Amino acid sequence: QAQLVESGGGLVQAGDSLRLSCAASGRTFNNNAMGWFRQAPGKEREFVAAIWSWSIGVTRYADSVKGRFTISRDNGKDTVYLQMNLLKPDDTAIYYCAARRSAVISTRPKDYDYWGQGTQVTVSS
Repeated sequence: QAQLVESGGGLVQAGDSLRLSCAASGRTFNNNAMGWFRQAPGKEREFVAAIWSWSIGVTRYADSVKGRFTISRDNGKDTVYLQMNLLKPDDTAIYYCAARRSAVISTRPKDYDYWGQGTQVTVSS
């Protein structure tokens, strides 16, 4: 059974950095688009970043994180990363990793077929 497991969340201060990891097991997602989403209390799940399959490597970011966050993948390890720099209190949320059956990026949560359990990121001011 395919699984995605996130790690790397925590409590940090504004301006700090964190790196989230998403490890796949049960199957490889090397030929699939992968994405990061987040959900703050009382808000809908929102797109953060996505990366096409390894053979293409194109990325896309939400405007709110562009220039601060970087998505990458290590297909040898079946792992996707989200490097988050210059964190702000507004970045506080549960961060979810997701995978599509398709190789094409989407910013819509409903287009993703596999989800991790999420990891909490809290940024204090």
